[in-house]
Amino acid sequence: MFLLGERLERENKTIKAMIEIYCKKNHKSNIGSCSECRQIYDYASYRITRCPHKDNKPACTTCEIHCFSLKMKEEIKKIMRFSGPRMLIHHPILSLFHYIDKLKEGSLKKSTS
Repeated sequence: MFLLGERLERENKTIKAMIEIYCKKNHKSNIGSCSECRQIYDYASYRITRCPHKDNKPACTTCEIHCFSLKMKEEIKKIMRFSGPRMLIHHPILSLFHYIDKLKEGSLKKSTS
């Protein structure tokens, strides 16, 4: 069960869910049928699964490494701003775990300051 699994796997599921929400609402399609969103997901998934921090991975906003290109970072930020609030409705469990991960590392305080 992914909830008990690795953090990177959970992050991958979370970003996929966020991109799907964004794509369905903005491109009127599913992630499989929109090539732009599929490329963004493939890029994000590749970067997440190769994170050098592994399961001790911080939130990307607080990480010092910055794995994403500037263009993709802006795309992901746009998607997260749109999908973040909607995640509570569509994927409450993933939202809860994302929040818990941020609390554990203390980045919730840093990102709201």
